Amino acid sequence: MDKNKEKLEKRIRRHVRVRAKISGTKEAPRLVVFRSNKGMQAQIINDFLGKTLVSVNSKESKGKNKTESASELGKLIAKKAQESKIKKVVFDKGGYKYHGRVKAFADGAREGGLNF
Repeated sequence: MDKNKEKLEKRIRRHVRVRAKISGTKEAPRLVVFRSNKGMQAQIINDFLGKTLVSVNSKESKGKNKTESASELGKLIAKKAQESKIKKVVFDKGGYKYHGRVKAFADGAREGGLNF
């Protein structure tokens, strides 16, 4: 159990370090990703207002595996963002490595039309 706790603390430390530099504005809100063993969630947040503008959950996407599901989730959030007239975002990977599901999500969001 200590190893898992240490892993979580390292991720949170990385996320705090990144959040010190990244902030979502009206022109470019922050696209943040949370990944768990079972699924994934993402939100587009305006940090100045403290409001979530768009959110998606892995339950909304259908994929053969977690990576495909993440890619579809990226396309889905891009579609919802365009409906809310959001074209440009700042990507916050939440302290995770840009690899696997996080990368698939980002690529899907780019395919859907988001710029970051």
